[in-house]
Amino acid sequence: MTPSSDDRDAGNAGDSDRPVSDAAIQPAGGLDAPVIAALQNDVFPKQRWGESEVAQLIDGPGAIAFLATGRDFGEVMPLAFVLARIAADEAEILTLGVLQDVRGKGLGRRLVEAVADKARAQGARRLHLEVAARNTAARDLYANLQFSEVGRREAYYDDRGDGPDDAILLARDLR
Repeated sequence: MTPSSDDRDAGNAGDSDRPVSDAAIQPAGGLDAPVIAALQNDVFPKQRWGESEVAQLIDGPGAIAFLATGRDFGEVMPLAFVLARIAADEAEILTLGVLQDVRGKGLGRRLVEAVADKARAQGARRLHLEVAARNTAARDLYANLQFSEVGRREAYYDDRGDGPDDAILLARDLR
């Protein structure tokens, strides 16, 4: 897993009352790489990814990518994304990001479930991810989605200005 594979901001409550229940979650492809890279860099500004890095992940073996879009100001807008991969019978969420204005409205949950469904259909038996220990909102989200702690990397993250933070390794059975 990479430092960007945590979902530090997923599940945090946003200030907006804008509904996202009508948000569409669709498989993403290589042409979506610029949009996903922009979302990644907006959600995680200290963990910037380039379009080519995102495109390589999306086009790589075992890749799973979803993009959530919704209507705002009369236009379809990207709201959230997830990138994951499958190797053998295990899947791993590499990164998941939800824009600040629509957090806490279920998009993170829907994206994780979309990954779980696709990974299960492709033969994966477990789904893994990591999250920063201080990110209680994301940890609550994953606990509600039946993820359990399977390990910890001490002082893994050091980009929050609050000093080092542990990475908590989580897994969920897909059977």
